[in-house]
Amino acid sequence: MIRLNCFFKAKDGKYDEALNVAKELVAASQKQEGCIAYDVFESGTRKDVFLICETWANQETLDAHSASEPFLRLVPQINACGEMKLEQFVF
Repeated sequence: MIRLNCFFKAKDGKYDEALNVAKELVAASQKQEGCIAYDVFESGTRKDVFLICETWANQETLDAHSASEPFLRLVPQINACGEMKLEQFVF
């Protein structure tokens, strides 16, 4: 399995927009084959930060997700609202 932790820090005034798009991405991604888990969590201490945690069955399903229409459409919208840092773990 592959786990991705995507930390997002919003630009001023862009948090709500980014979070709404992230929620749309989560809903679409949870329906994709090989998705074990896909969730978004808001920081309890920082009002400009959220985390997307995703778990995929294998590299093939992660690659399919990364090439999917929702990913290609929504991730650039999120990135336009701030900075994202990605951590990947294989287990």
